[in-house]
Amino acid sequence: MQLSRFLLVVIALLLTSSPLSQAQAGTIVPMEGLKRNTIVVKTSQRRLYLALGDGSAIRYPIGVGRDGKQWTGQRRVISKRLRPAWSPTAQIRRDNPRIPKIIPAGAPNNPMGAAALLLSGDGQYAIHGTNKPGSVGGFVSYGCIRMLNEDIMDLYSRVNIGTTVIVMP
Repeated sequence: MQLSRFLLVVIALLLTSSPLSQAQAGTIVPMEGLKRNTIVVKTSQRRLYLALGDGSAIRYPIGVGRDGKQWTGQRRVISKRLRPAWSPTAQIRRDNPRIPKIIPAGAPNNPMGAAALLLSGDGQYAIHGTNKPGSVGGFVSYGCIRMLNEDIMDLYSRVNIGTTVIVMP
């Protein structure tokens, strides 16, 4: 009887817990002086931080722009999209002429992964998932910020349109 009660408690906990705990999604680290839900990208560290507003942040590993494709500055999240279609920029198409003009949402070769946070500016940059998880941690993109799909889903659930994004060297 005791074992049955224990199993029911364990099952109930599993069913009511969130699918991505903070420990799975990222590591909590100290980060003072930032408004809650500000995103900070530290390109040289290949880390993205989401300020929690209490002197801490969630840290996620990321892939960033390769040499000559990195940028710095402040942007805002202007759109949130789940499993978005992808249209490569003119520069990407010049470098890879065989890439289709549009890769449909959910296609296995779609580099946007599970979700994307589109950023203000020239419309070229996003924080997004990836279909190549091994690229996270490297200098690999044309300027976008790549995250593991489980991490972008966690970040996606925490931020809103209008969230400030600060990209630093």
